[in-house]
Amino acid sequence: MAGVEGRVALVTGAGRGIGKATAKLLASRGARVMCVSRNQQELEATGLDYVVADLGTVEGCELAVAETRRRLGSVEILVCNHGLGSAHEKVLWEQTPEVWEQSMRINLDGPFHLSRLVMPEMITAGYGRLVYTASTAAQIAENAGSAYNASKAGLLGLMRSVATDGGAHGITANAVLPGWVRTEMAERSATAEARERGISTDQVWAERSALYPPGRVATPDEVAQMIAFFASEESSGVSGESVRVALGSHW
Repeated sequence: MAGVEGRVALVTGAGRGIGKATAKLLASRGARVMCVSRNQQELEATGLDYVVADLGTVEGCELAVAETRRRLGSVEILVCNHGLGSAHEKVLWEQTPEVWEQSMRINLDGPFHLSRLVMPEMITAGYGRLVYTASTAAQIAENAGSAYNASKAGLLGLMRSVATDGGAHGITANAVLPGWVRTEMAERSATAEARERGISTDQVWAERSALYPPGRVATPDEVAQMIAFFASEESSGVSGESVRVALGSHW
C-alpha cells in the first residue's frame, strides 16, 4: 500500500502496543512518522522520530504538533491512539469524579485538541487523514468502566464531527474499535481482574480468548493494518465510519 509514502504522520501512544505497531507499519510504507507518548525509553526503542509529551494537557498536544511540524512538516496523518484504560475503575456509584475527569482529559480532550491543531493545515493542503483508536466498549459497555466507556463513545462522536466538518476539504476521519488485544494496558486490567476474582492472569486471558470465534484475541499488528488503511490515500471513499477489529465478535 503506497498511499502513505512521503506523508507526515503523527502517532500517539506510539511507545508500545497498537501505537508502536502502527508507527512502525506506517514507517515501513514510507511515511515520515513522529511518535508521541510520555515514556522516553519506550519511544527511543521504536527507532523513529519521537517527542515526549503529556497528551492529557493542551500544552502537551501543542508541543507534539509543533515539534512534528518543525522537524518533519505539516501533519497529514493523525493517529490518535493514546488512552487510559479501565483497570482502576469501579462501578458507577463508587466512581470518583477524579477518575472520570482524568479519563475524559486523556481519552477525549487530547484527541480533540490534536484534531483542532492539525486540521487548519490539512484544509490548506486539501488533504488529511485522522484515525482514532476507540474500543468495542464504545458500543457495548464493560462492567465497572463508566469513564472508559463514555470517553470511547465520545471519541466516536468527535470522529464523526471531524468527518463532517472536514469532508469538503479532502479530509477523512475514521475509527477502529479493537476488542481485547494483549497489550500492556490490557495486561493491567487482566491482572486487576485476576486479583479480584482469585484466579490467574492466564485464566483471565483464556476467558477473553473464548469470546472470539478463532479462540484468541487480536494482535496489535492486526489493528495496525486497519489503521494504516484508514491513514492511506486509498481510503478516500470512507469517512465517518467505525470498524471493529474483534475477530468476528461484538467484543
